[in-house]
Amino acid sequence: MRVTEGGLEFEVPGESTRGVEASVFYNPRQELNRDLTVATLRAYERRNPHAESYLDAMTASGVRGLRAAADGWAVTCCDRDEAAVDLARENAARNDLEVDVRHADANVELHRSAYDVVDLDPFGTPMPFADAAFARCRNLLCVTATDTAPLCGAHFNSGVRSYGAVPRNTDYHPEMGVRILLSALARSGARFDVGVQPLLTHASSHYVRTYLELERKPTAADAALEELGSLSHCEDCLYREHHRGLIADPLETCPNCGGERLLEAGPLWLGPTCDPAFVAAVRDRIPDEFATANKGRELLETLEAELAVPTHYDQHRLCKEWGLPANAMDDFLADLGEAGYDASRAHYSGTTFKTDATVGEIRAATAESLSD
Repeated sequence: MRVTEGGLEFEVPGESTRGVEASVFYNPRQELNRDLTVATLRAYERRNPHAESYLDAMTASGVRGLRAAADGWAVTCCDRDEAAVDLARENAARNDLEVDVRHADANVELHRSAYDVVDLDPFGTPMPFADAAFARCRNLLCVTATDTAPLCGAHFNSGVRSYGAVPRNTDYHPEMGVRILLSALARSGARFDVGVQPLLTHASSHYVRTYLELERKPTAADAALEELGSLSHCEDCLYREHHRGLIADPLETCPNCGGERLLEAGPLWLGPTCDPAFVAAVRDRIPDEFATANKGRELLETLEAELAVPTHYDQHRLCKEWGLPANAMDDFLADLGEAGYDASRAHYSGTTFKTDATVGEIRAATAESLSD
């Protein structure tokens, strides 16, 4: 069956067009991911004009790599599935694109060759490929993780095994996944004296996606590790508090309600997950022709304005906890601003927000409006 994406035409297995998440060859629900990848590559090309080579490490039908090639990147696609390699080559020929398609495991290919940009988009966790990527990626590492249940703490033991961290299934579980992934990647990079700077990160649907600019020197790796820490979360009142450092300093009782039902998570990435200026540059490079243009721009506008604080709150969850009706989000955030706190919407859902206020301070600042 043929599909069109980004102005290119691809042959994909017919059954995959139903959007099955575990499809081997093509997942149409990842089109936003691929559209943002192309826009990110365009923005990064301006940021680093010397970056030229791009590895699509799990190419499947070749869609992501071929879209990068159509934008002028020197693309290598690889896959360990021979049928996928054949299909990617056919799609390259169909679109008259010069792409080096290799039948190889991603780890083998990365140990064999170095690239300016490496894109890891596996089914499940990317961590089995992270060390090889940090060893051989020069500039920009693009990573997708689709195992959101382990990342977010819903499949606890799997999350601990895959990411070497303790994830917790909280009301801000999508951001838990973001920060667990970034922590694991920062620690993987540090083993190679590579520091990471997240330029763009988002949790969308069933996956987390991040774009990391790399700096290959020990001091940069040290600086990245300084962004790691732990989080204490009260199950009774939803208070949370983070602590920097690789040695956890857990709370014994909740400072807000005095409760003792506290969860500990970490090590987590506590630093910024996006560079607002770069996010704006990516947004400006989304053309109207992209099928997900409006959705992508809306996401990036929210990310650009999102406060760089861990973690987000869900207004409806808080109001349910307090036994109060939720009001309009704009009015809710305005109340926080008038009380002297910074606040912004968060991209995780339409009812999520970020603020530098504690949960007790949020209630005090908004209670009057919520009770009207």
